[in-house]
Amino acid sequence: MSRRILVVDDDQGVRAALTQLLDYEGYETRTAANGTEALATTEQWKPQLVFLDVKMAGIDGLETLKRLRERDPAQIVVMISGHATIQNAVEATQLGAYDILEKPLDTDRILVTLRNVLGRIELAEENAQLRQHIESRFEIVGQSPRIRDLIAQIERVAATPARVLITGENGTGKELVARALHKNSPRARKPFVEVNCAAIPSELIESELFGHMKGSFTGAVQDRTGKFEQADAGTLFLDEIGDMALAAQAKVLRVLQDGDVTRIGGVKSRRVDVRVIAATNKRLEEEIGGGRFREDLFYRLNVVPLHVPSLRERREDIPLLVQHFMDQFANKGVSTRMEIAPAALDRLTSFDWPGNVRELRNTVERLVILSTGLVVTVSDVDRLVGARHLDVVTTGVIQSARTFEEFKRSAERVFLTAKLREYDWNVAETARALQMPRSNLYKKIERHRLEREAS
Repeated sequence: MSRRILVVDDDQGVRAALTQLLDYEGYETRTAANGTEALATTEQWKPQLVFLDVKMAGIDGLETLKRLRERDPAQIVVMISGHATIQNAVEATQLGAYDILEKPLDTDRILVTLRNVLGRIELAEENAQLRQHIESRFEIVGQSPRIRDLIAQIERVAATPARVLITGENGTGKELVARALHKNSPRARKPFVEVNCAAIPSELIESELFGHMKGSFTGAVQDRTGKFEQADAGTLFLDEIGDMALAAQAKVLRVLQDGDVTRIGGVKSRRVDVRVIAATNKRLEEEIGGGRFREDLFYRLNVVPLHVPSLRERREDIPLLVQHFMDQFANKGVSTRMEIAPAALDRLTSFDWPGNVRELRNTVERLVILSTGLVVTVSDVDRLVGARHLDVVTTGVIQSARTFEEFKRSAERVFLTAKLREYDWNVAETARALQMPRSNLYKKIERHRLEREAS
C-alpha cells in the first residue's frame, strides 16, 4: 500500500530534494510552502505522515503542528529545522511531534525515521483491524423487539456499577451481553476477565477465583493471582454460575460483601474493585429450592436481571444473523462470498434451533463450506441440515398438539413434507416409496395444503 506523505517547507530546494527521495522510495507525496497551505492539504488529502519545517513565514511550524494535532491527535508529524534548539525539541515533543530532524537532512536518518514511522502506522492499523474483528465477533445482531429491548437495557445498565445476572438458554449469547455491558461501562479500558464455572473442576475453582500461595496444596509450586485480582478495576464475568460448588459460592459471597480477597494458603487479604456479571442457563430459584445454590448469593448477584431470548422467540432475526455469519466467514477466508436463496432462508427460519445462535452459526459455516454453488439453495439446506432438525420438528409437534387427533394431523403433515422433499416433490416416486396410491397422496397434499418451496 502506498503511503501518503506531505512535505511542508518554505524552501523550494528542500521540498524538491525530499520529494525526490520519497518518490524514489515509492511513497505518494505532496508539498506545501507554508502552514496555511499545509492545513488545507491535510484536511483534503489526509496524509499519514507530515514532514514540517519549524521556521516559516506566517503560521510557523510549531503553531501548524499544534493545529494539526488538535484536528487529529493521531496525525504523525516529523519536524525539520535548520537551527533546532533544545527548546524547539522540547516544545515540539510536548505538542506531539514524533521526531525532529536537523538540516541539512541526512538521507539515512530520513529512511530510518520513515521505517520507524511506518512500523507504528502498520501496528496501529493491525490493532484497528483486530478491534474491528473482536467487535464483529461479539456484536449483538438483531432488530426484533426483544433484542431492541435487550440492547436498550444494556445501554441503561452499563453505565452503572450494578451487578447483573444474565439468564438464557445455551448458545443465546449471554457472553456477548456481558462484553457489551463492559464495553459500554466506565471500566471499558480495564480488564474483562471470564471464568467458565462449569468447565473448572470443583476442587480447583477456588484457586482459579481467589489465587493461591506457593506450597498451599500439592502442585502449588508458585504464587498465583486469582481471577478476582486479575479483574481489579475491571469486570469479572462468572459464566454458568449455577454450576459453581457451594463452598466456592460462600467465598464469592464474602468477596461481594467485603471487597477483600484472600489467596488459598495466605493470611493477608487484598482489596479489589471488581464489577461482577454472572450468567446461567439454569433456573436459580429451582437450584435454591434443591439446596444447590445459595439464596443470599442469588440476591447479591441478581441486582439487575437481564434475559437473553432464545432464537425461537426472535425468528425474524435469523435472516440478519445468517447474512452476518456469511459475511464473517467470507472476510475470514473460510469461504468465497456467497448468497442464500430466499427459500433456503425461509427453511432455516422455520427450524427451532435448540442450540440457538451458536448452533445457527455452526450450521451457516457448514453450508458455506459444503454447498456446491455460489448460492446456498433450499436443497443444500435439506441435504446438509434438514435431517438433523427432523427430531426437533417432531418434538415441537408433540409439544404443541392439544389432542391426539391434532397430533396425528400435524405429524402426518411433517412426515409427508419431509418425504416429498426427499424425492424432490416427485409425487409418483414419493407415493411409490410410501406404498400409497398416487391419488391418495394427492388428496393428502391438498388436505394439508402442502406446496413446494421455490429454490
